[in-house]
Amino acid sequence: MVSTIHKTTNRVHTLAEQSSGEITAFTNDRIAGKLMAMGVLPGSHIKLMRRAPFGGGWYVKVDDMLLALREEEVNSIEVK
Repeated sequence: MVSTIHKTTNRVHTLAEQSSGEITAFTNDRIAGKLMAMGVLPGSHIKLMRRAPFGGGWYVKVDDMLLALREEEVNSIEVK
């Protein structure tokens, strides 16, 4: 019998405002390179501060940095 382990990960865009999590992975390699160059690394603590109205950017806090990210960038960050 083979047992499977299901990861319980979410994406940052599914978090409620002022909620936080730990970055586990990225779903897009191109965007991952850009985010890691900015200091957004797996294992970092991320908090969703607020969303811009009308589908605009997202304001997040990663460790001690405040960043404004595009929707595509936020959608590629997995958290637990």
